[in-house]
Amino acid sequence: MAVRVALLALLLAAAAPAPPPVDPALGRTPLADPAAEAQAMRLMHELRCLTCQNQSIADSNAEQAEAMRALVRSRIAAGESPEAVRADLIARYGDWVSFRPPARPDTLALWAVPALALLVGGLVVRRLFR
Repeated sequence: MAVRVALLALLLAAAAPAPPPVDPALGRTPLADPAAEAQAMRLMHELRCLTCQNQSIADSNAEQAEAMRALVRSRIAAGESPEAVRADLIARYGDWVSFRPPARPDTLALWAVPALALLVGGLVVRRLFR
């Protein structure tokens, strides 16, 4: 039984997403074009680090975040739009990689719960101070 669990753990570890193969030095080096660098930085602040989970790739020091920064910069420098880069990363890692999940029927709760909480909170405050 323990051997099966160990084999399953090894298989799951092997299936984990690998960092994109891009020169990591590009992750630390700003682009020469200030407009392209500004686009890249905006996008980097909107993408979640897969290692840190609650930091953007712009703020994280993890190797995965550095590889993702390098990927974003190289693709922006190649002329791709930030939305195309975001779409590719979402396709690769899932909606979770974006701090701005898309509004679709399956993500409705992500968008509706905060609005409902504000509405209920407002009603409670109104009733308390009436």
